[in-house]
Amino acid sequence: MSQFFQIHPVNPQARLIKQAAQIIHGGGIVAVPTDSCYALVCHLDDKGAVERLRRIRGIDEKHHLTLLCRDLSELGVYARVDNRQFRLLKAATPGPFTFILEATKCVPRRLSHPSRKTIGLRVPEDAIINALLAELDQPLLGTTLIMPDEDEPLNDADEICARLGKQLELIIDGGACSMEPTTVIDLTGDTAELVRQGRGDAAAFGL
Repeated sequence: MSQFFQIHPVNPQARLIKQAAQIIHGGGIVAVPTDSCYALVCHLDDKGAVERLRRIRGIDEKHHLTLLCRDLSELGVYARVDNRQFRLLKAATPGPFTFILEATKCVPRRLSHPSRKTIGLRVPEDAIINALLAELDQPLLGTTLIMPDEDEPLNDADEICARLGKQLELIIDGGACSMEPTTVIDLTGDTAELVRQGRGDAAAFGL
């Protein structure tokens, strides 16, 4: 059965954040609220945790997972970003957007799209996630908490516990968050392409 932490959404308790980071370091999968909806996250370099995360979500290696980064400088380590892309990213981060970008060699090959060599990246605006990222001192690998064959993300920590308590190591209750996932923007082409409309306003990209 998973652990269940109630963490303050504005002033996260340092003790609980440290414990959550230790669970992630130990190979755990964690359900955590974000500035869009709940996400499942795990350690970037833990192959076993990544495979379990994909099984829980019912997705294969062609489904983009997302690196959650603290800021644009960290994002730039894992994605190739030109001046045009950087201007777009700067205008929309932090916030509820996921960007598809060309992966650098710092991204493990098994995490990028097998044919396109791309990766999803985002800079969230959420105190709990950002506290976790600071404690870990590296990005988290994550995916929206939408169950297989369902359209709506899970948004209630108690429901997540009831449905996934035996498959996760930790569920973080930070209060209710949005029911909308991130807006996904593909920036790999000459023009921005809307992949999924979510909480973020795509008008900033002329979409």
